[in-house]
Amino acid sequence: MTIEIKAPTLPESVPDGTIATWYKKPGESVSRDELIVDIETDKVVLEVVAPADGVLKDIKKAEGDTIVSNEVLAIFEEGGVAVTPEAESATESATENATESDAENDDDQSDLAVLLSPAARKLVEENNLDANRIQSTGKDGRITKEDVVNYLKTPAQTPATPTEPPAAAQQETPALAQLVATSSDGPRSEKRVPISRLRAKVAERLLQATQTTAMLTTFNEVNMQEVMDLRERYKASFEKQHDGTKLGFMSFFVRASVEALKRFPAVNASMDGSDIIYHGYQDIGVAVSSPRGLVVPVLRDADALSFADTEQAIRDFGLKARDGKLGIDEMTGGTFTISNGGVFGSLLSTPILNPPQTAILGMHKIQERPMAVNGEVKILPMMYLALSYDHRMIDGKEAVQFLVTIKELLEDPARIFLEV
Repeated sequence: MTIEIKAPTLPESVPDGTIATWYKKPGESVSRDELIVDIETDKVVLEVVAPADGVLKDIKKAEGDTIVSNEVLAIFEEGGVAVTPEAESATESATENATESDAENDDDQSDLAVLLSPAARKLVEENNLDANRIQSTGKDGRITKEDVVNYLKTPAQTPATPTEPPAAAQQETPALAQLVATSSDGPRSEKRVPISRLRAKVAERLLQATQTTAMLTTFNEVNMQEVMDLRERYKASFEKQHDGTKLGFMSFFVRASVEALKRFPAVNASMDGSDIIYHGYQDIGVAVSSPRGLVVPVLRDADALSFADTEQAIRDFGLKARDGKLGIDEMTGGTFTISNGGVFGSLLSTPILNPPQTAILGMHKIQERPMAVNGEVKILPMMYLALSYDHRMIDGKEAVQFLVTIKELLEDPARIFLEV
């Protein structure tokens, strides 16, 4: 039975996608639920799997093509039989035998023609190769198509003559030309690759944020000693109590942000045209670095999450981002964002807004510094905090007070639990 493999239904916020990678070729067998193709969107990579055991008959959309919801990607035959390499070899062997018979009846045929299969001879002629240099693996020492392709894959192969292959031949064998092309290993080598849709979307949104908002950043610093002592005191029992979930710093910052957002609703708002939307909930986006670029999964109703729930959710986001498994629903929405550049060693930076949100908190590296405390110099673990905000909606006074609130809550963590 023939089945059309279609693209999944994309949400309204994702108008289209791009074929990223085909994992199967036409004629190859596929098992049920085996990954066939990846579709890259502006936000995530979607996986399309085989509906049953069978054979991929035909590919309708090549890598790099743009697709929309429910568009046909390929034709699949349920229960079909794959074309095996053995069957292809048998077909080629029959062709070679027929060629040998014809060659024996032609006194003018050269010895070289007898030693080459038709497919191999075509590749040799198109690429101006010296057949005597090609290692043969066919019957009676014949050179097969695979022998020629393997020869072309090896480095430092040059044509038998300095002339270029005809333009028509180059057009007929683009895949072969790709095999022959090698990158320079010199000190000034270059590599050109197309930008991914995810990175292109990130670039677009960052540019939009800088061009369409009145972005301003205020800075402060927080003494992390109390949080570090609390974490050190309870991390072993916390991990044991919550089935291996480790107590990190992010849960403290999420809870402190939730309390501060409740006190300063404008920081938890978003802009929609000429309207301001004040959200009565706190959905905290957590910026996560992935191999494909920056993604921001969202902690829904963060005010209702425990420390363990927060840590587990953030850990799951990191693993999914690494494996490209984040869903679109996990990255939509969000009323406020936290970005932790400190994990990469950043000491101070200016985070860029994540529209339509009005503010983003930047965490940085914990650095021991000499600080004046009650007239004495002490070495304390300090962290710089940065709050970027849209000055059209948030006044400087509110932004500064918001950041000071987070500072106070972190320097005295008991206030987080007492909500004072």
